[in-house]
Amino acid sequence: MKLTYFGHACFQVEIEGTKLLFDHFITPNDLAKDIDIKEINPDYILVSHGHEDHVADVENIARQSGATLISNFEIVSWFEKKGIEKTHPMNHGGNWQFPFGKVKYITAIHSSVLPDGTYGGNPGGFVIESKEGNFYFAGDTALTMDMKLIPMFTELDFAILPIGDNFTMGIEEAVMASNFIACDKIVGMHYDTFGFIEIDHERAKEQFKYNDAELTLLKIGETKTF
Repeated sequence: MKLTYFGHACFQVEIEGTKLLFDHFITPNDLAKDIDIKEINPDYILVSHGHEDHVADVENIARQSGATLISNFEIVSWFEKKGIEKTHPMNHGGNWQFPFGKVKYITAIHSSVLPDGTYGGNPGGFVIESKEGNFYFAGDTALTMDMKLIPMFTELDFAILPIGDNFTMGIEEAVMASNFIACDKIVGMHYDTFGFIEIDHERAKEQFKYNDAELTLLKIGETKTF
């Protein structure tokens, strides 16, 4: 699997040539000003919840790419009203087998409202199982005991966790989350974009290392292979 970071919580994961793009917030993000969304053409778009900093570029990228949108029922319905036709609604606890692998929509503890004030359904995360490996995209979440259920069903190769604190888990909780999900390879997200979520990179990495885990903080535009 190839993982590419586009800033904030936006990642592209390539699985056997199929591209999955998560939580698009590129054009409004000053830190991602060098990323041209016209060059991003995923096969699937996955959205964890409805906040602006996770859906800002979904409509434009969905139209240009023809990607299938995967999210909860409320978010999918909202984009369908905007003319996005290729969609797949899900809800908590549900699994679906897609051509690239299995997707499970799981609990996240956060809030969710779409940019125009429409109710965005319950926020979630995604566990992806594929022939190339398995991973967890947590979305925006607090630490939750539900995370302990993940390794009962899926052995993870890596996980993408929020670490910025204030709106989501901070470093200490993310370290605990890595233990809950039985995964020692963690990629950080949802940090540095705003003043409220700026972190000390080296201190964060040291805290994970002290707990026998590895924290990767990708530069915007950087790709890592798992």
